[in-house]
Amino acid sequence: MSERHACGLAEIAVSSFRYASQRPAKDAELSQQLKELAQQHPRYGYRRLWVLLRRGGAWANHKRVHRLYREGGLSLRRKKRKHLVRQRAVFPRVHASNEEWALDFVTDALASQRHLRILSVMDVFTRECLALETDTSLGSVRVIRVLEQIITERGSAPQRIRTDNGPEFTSRCFIAWCLDRRIELVHIRPGKPVENAYVESFHGRLREECLQVSWFRNLFDARRQIETWRGHYNTDRPHSSLGYRTPLEFAALSRAAGQCSAGVGQGISNADPLPHTPIPALTGEQIEVSCRMLE
Repeated sequence: MSERHACGLAEIAVSSFRYASQRPAKDAELSQQLKELAQQHPRYGYRRLWVLLRRGGAWANHKRVHRLYREGGLSLRRKKRKHLVRQRAVFPRVHASNEEWALDFVTDALASQRHLRILSVMDVFTRECLALETDTSLGSVRVIRVLEQIITERGSAPQRIRTDNGPEFTSRCFIAWCLDRRIELVHIRPGKPVENAYVESFHGRLREECLQVSWFRNLFDARRQIETWRGHYNTDRPHSSLGYRTPLEFAALSRAAGQCSAGVGQGISNADPLPHTPIPALTGEQIEVSCRMLE
């Protein structure tokens, strides 16, 4: 059967049957550039590669780049996460000091590449860093010892402790201590660090301002530098959510006023967002004047 006869039976134009696509020759150079960029940046998707191509002078449509990206087998393999549906917990608003403490661990390393672990304890209301216990290993008994020391220094235990589901915080020893102290123990949902957001945010500042810019020669040097930074954080570093006051200034002002839920005027409580305007540090006389104004 001839070609023309077959096209007639299939109702296809002979010109369409003989048509040869010009795309391979037209896209060859662009496809080569795309593959080279994908080798240099293996975790980039087609949109980021498209931006790099445009920077290099290749004015190609993103849909065309996506087609070549898929044809070249450059697509990234992404594992689909399996989500466990849990009931969302209701978090009460904190209105006073020692109402809720947040605990978590952050890791680092010494100059000898030895593993370093840091326990962070912070007051959610005043944003004070109550402890930064540093060691190569920290178990539940050590965590209890640190908390007992803080309670002795502050004169009162917290009403509630918020932690993740680490073995140090879910052990029978730690749970029994909380029951004995009549402290409510709140474990966040697995895979939801945002539910312990205050201490996670604090860890970001700790890592950026201390851990990443420090070199720890040994364990004792690490403890000294980290404790020095903790003192700076509590006494000198302005906190934006506290009206650019330091945590110790805010705690002293709240205790002196006797109105931790209201703070000074209407804008000191950390329950609501505050305007990001710099506020100078208060002296002792200014604190007394502010307290008299609240009476």
